[in-house]
Amino acid sequence: MKTVSQIKQPVHEEMELFEKKFYNSMSSKVALLNRITYFIVNRKGKQMRPMFVFLIAKMISNGKVDERTYRGASVIELIHTATLVHDDVVDDSNRRRSFFSVNALWKNKIAVLVGDYLLSKGLLLSIDNGDFDLLQIISVAVREMSEGELLQIEKARNLDITEEIYYEIIRQKTATLIAACCAMGAKSVNATAEEVEKMRRFGELIGMAFQIKDDLFDYGTQKIGKPTGIDIKEQKMTLPLIYTLNNCSSKEKKWLINSVKNKNKDLKRVKEVIAFVKSLGGLDYAVSKMKAYQQQALQILNDYPESPYKNSLILMVNYVIDRNK
Repeated sequence: MKTVSQIKQPVHEEMELFEKKFYNSMSSKVALLNRITYFIVNRKGKQMRPMFVFLIAKMISNGKVDERTYRGASVIELIHTATLVHDDVVDDSNRRRSFFSVNALWKNKIAVLVGDYLLSKGLLLSIDNGDFDLLQIISVAVREMSEGELLQIEKARNLDITEEIYYEIIRQKTATLIAACCAMGAKSVNATAEEVEKMRRFGELIGMAFQIKDDLFDYGTQKIGKPTGIDIKEQKMTLPLIYTLNNCSSKEKKWLINSVKNKNKDLKRVKEVIAFVKSLGGLDYAVSKMKAYQQQALQILNDYPESPYKNSLILMVNYVIDRNK
């Protein structure tokens, strides 16, 4: 996609070198393990996380990065990949980015062990180099991601999610990892504690906007075409639905909860729910919240002088809410 390659442009060389270092950081004496990690590396996505690490580091340090930045990006990617491999086992998912998942090809037992291996590699990469400050950033993120997932499971059972709880869930589940990437980029070039916190907040705001955009995909857009209703089928409480539940009559609320809880496999009913959410302004409300997070993130970048890295981060913030998949 043109936009992603535009965003990557100022850190293109760093990203190429990072890929080599990242692959080397996974190496093992076990042939099976090397085969699986080779499979994982060759099915990478857009690599937004390491991109954030390098763009932030270079914006703050006037274009200079060293080995610590590469290690920071690698530890984020190792630990994040470990959580994805484990997630596919937890979700019983056979696909990841339209490829087979590790558990689909090598079964759950091997997938869990590979996830554990990647996790330990990430921890050791930091410990062996004395990067305890970087390790703390990613460890806090992993703890929060786990708490967010469990909070969502707990609340999904009785559909009693308030808007505040929803924000807390997406902050922990999605935003905390992007926040860690941005904090990691700043910390890797020895930024002040104040600046590291500023960048952490910047990443958190982008993560919040990113997740709300994901919620909106479920309702379809002109670009995507048909709404999917997958979140409704999976009884996930998203912002458009929460807003609608809080702004409809008690009779409508009863119908809505019954639809999500008991009729979520009925395609006709799911379509009715989507239409109802749209008619009550649920989508417009979610879009306005998403744009508010976007503006707050852009506001933080205003404090920095012009640079290709800052321009790429502005493109990134806008890409998050303009993307169509």
